[in-house]
Amino acid sequence: MAADVETEEPTGLNRRHFLIGGSAGAGLLIAWAFWPRVYEPNIAATENEEVLGAFLKISRDGLVTVSVPQCEMGQGVFTILPQILADELGADWRTVAVEPAPLNPLYSNEILAEQWAETMLPAGAENLTGDSIARWLATQIATRNQLILTADSTAIPAYAQRFREAGAAARVLLCKAAAAKWGVVWESCQVANGIVSHGENELRFGELIADAVRQDLPDPVPVRHAGEGVLVGQDVPRLDLPSKLDGSANFAGDIRLPDMVYAAIRQGPIGETNLKSFNREGASAITGLIDVIDGGQWIATAATNWWAANQALDALSPVFETKGFLADSEDIDGSLEQALDEGPGVRFIARGSTRDEFDSGKTHRARYRAEAALHAPMETRTATADYRDGKLDLWMATQAPAAAVERAASAIGISPNKVTLYPMLAGGSFDRILDSEIAGQIARIAEHLDRPVQLIWSRAEEIMHDHYRTPSLARLDAATDKTGRIQAMQIKLAGPASSREQSKRLFQAATAVEAMRDSIGEADIKAIDGFDIPYDIPNFTVDHHPAFVGVPTGNWRGGAHCSNAFFLESFIDELAAVAKKEPLSYRMQMMNDQPRLARCLTGVAAMAGWDGGLDRSGQGIACHSMRGGHIAVIVQANRGETGLRVRRISATVDIGKIIHPDIARQQIEGGMIFGLAMALGSATRFENGLPTAKRLRDLSLPRLAEIPPIQVEFIQSEEETVGYEELGVPAVAPALANALFSATGVRFRNLPLFAEVT
Repeated sequence: MAADVETEEPTGLNRRHFLIGGSAGAGLLIAWAFWPRVYEPNIAATENEEVLGAFLKISRDGLVTVSVPQCEMGQGVFTILPQILADELGADWRTVAVEPAPLNPLYSNEILAEQWAETMLPAGAENLTGDSIARWLATQIATRNQLILTADSTAIPAYAQRFREAGAAARVLLCKAAAAKWGVVWESCQVANGIVSHGENELRFGELIADAVRQDLPDPVPVRHAGEGVLVGQDVPRLDLPSKLDGSANFAGDIRLPDMVYAAIRQGPIGETNLKSFNREGASAITGLIDVIDGGQWIATAATNWWAANQALDALSPVFETKGFLADSEDIDGSLEQALDEGPGVRFIARGSTRDEFDSGKTHRARYRAEAALHAPMETRTATADYRDGKLDLWMATQAPAAAVERAASAIGISPNKVTLYPMLAGGSFDRILDSEIAGQIARIAEHLDRPVQLIWSRAEEIMHDHYRTPSLARLDAATDKTGRIQAMQIKLAGPASSREQSKRLFQAATAVEAMRDSIGEADIKAIDGFDIPYDIPNFTVDHHPAFVGVPTGNWRGGAHCSNAFFLESFIDELAAVAKKEPLSYRMQMMNDQPRLARCLTGVAAMAGWDGGLDRSGQGIACHSMRGGHIAVIVQANRGETGLRVRRISATVDIGKIIHPDIARQQIEGGMIFGLAMALGSATRFENGLPTAKRLRDLSLPRLAEIPPIQVEFIQSEEETVGYEELGVPAVAPALANALFSATGVRFRNLPLFAEVT
């Protein structure tokens, strides 16, 4: 029988953060309702260009330039969103260009705001206002605070319709301009390949644009019928690829300004750390050293080149002092154990009654653990800044541009209106650049030096001061009937409130330590992402038990879905083994209400030649649904004398209608490789406030030669397109663990898999 730990409903408001009640609440809502909400586009345009709304401008030469308010990190968003707009507009893809959008409330990510509503508002706010009002408040906060975030695979769900409408509006204006010249009704005009036509009459966009901006739009603006365009569904050339291939693409580290110098930085252990002392004279012999900047919690050096700046840091021999806790893995393990076994929990999912089933049925229990993991992007934190006449120009890649501007402005005591951000391409991220501490650092360094400066974190700094994937511990209990079918399941998860912690850093300018401390004891609904299971289990509960772990945590590619899918899908495999059932059929018998996921399972079984994982064949299966997308994965692997060998990974995927097939395939395949890296490594332990991993070589990441053949098949669908950038990640680790169980009879319950054999 599963022992029940004290479980609570989400608690009331913390009055230190949010004070509202009765008439005050009504007054607040009325004030928000009447707050002016008219925003104008602020796209920069030349004399040769006309701006048509917030997402588009067209030149008199016919160049169509699309403004994208999402960070391009290799996921293809600089192609997919322009592709949607150009398809609706009827543009010639050869004339389409892309640029990052400026800061503007018009670009706020309202879908993400709704998903993050309960992490953005104070704990318990949803009880006071009701879920619908809480989400409404979140979207209003999002718009008015320019919540232009790139995260949680929301680029397509949040912006696709807006880009489609922008393309439709421009197409109508161009048709009206052409119709006025020809003396016909605009509805009879056709648009294709950048040309507006009516019978034998034809005019290019550039010839019409000056007149088009003076036309009025109908209400509503008509969009094309599905399938009328010729671009959506095609592998059009990526707009960001040519410059990346020829080296002309600019990243933050490529910026070069007159009189620019280079900076390196050193920070102490994780926690409440201050710079205690350093030997300034020790660095005086370094050729090229220009200055030393004491940041209080960090020390930086500026030099004529970055190598000299980094060498000077070593010569300074900085000494840091940390008060209070020091991050230590033994303490983290103990905190998670205590929270799970003794601490109160908050129940976020409940259906049926589990108690009676555990009293009468056959039970099975398992514990699973995930270590803290690193983002480890190829590009370490990099930013360039120029501070002149009380204004700051800032070049950096960021998934949260408004937060970066706020952080830079507050660091040197200027208004955010005095900061101009130039969003750069990101060399990967995996959600690392949601946090903007480097913006405050570079602002202070630029102000101190009074000249342009480029700051680059070393790889060691990147690893030591990451915002790690949440370390967590889960206990799963199941009660089954005589046939082995699951009648009840209880899941209890211990871990920090990572999403609430991250929201405090993003929206309240909290430091890493402040965010950790202010989140102690707060339950986090996003901590259980991935546990709203697809299986037909009548009695089911999921609780989150908050735990303080002493390291800053935040978004990681796939978020809590990664570890939670590993816990759940491995446990389902355990139950199938206990029931002596073949794992695929065991899953299928519980999938009465999930036809799309069931089709993925049967599809991958046929594609990979599923043999049931019998006779030590080394095949393992897992599936997952995430943000409207579905995936099933089969891994074939074995563990021999020379170590693990993954022979093949196969997947069947349903993401609805596919906009760009090649980019979709790249993202699923890339996600699966990321999932393989998560299964084998990516993690770190902690000692004395520092991670034990110091370099990429310490992370046990798979090498290129170790990446197996990957098969991906998409299910053809006309369902709404969903965000899929992270969908490939979660199911790989459990499929691999299940394959290893098939091959060896050993059950792996930790991430990374070989951290411990249990």
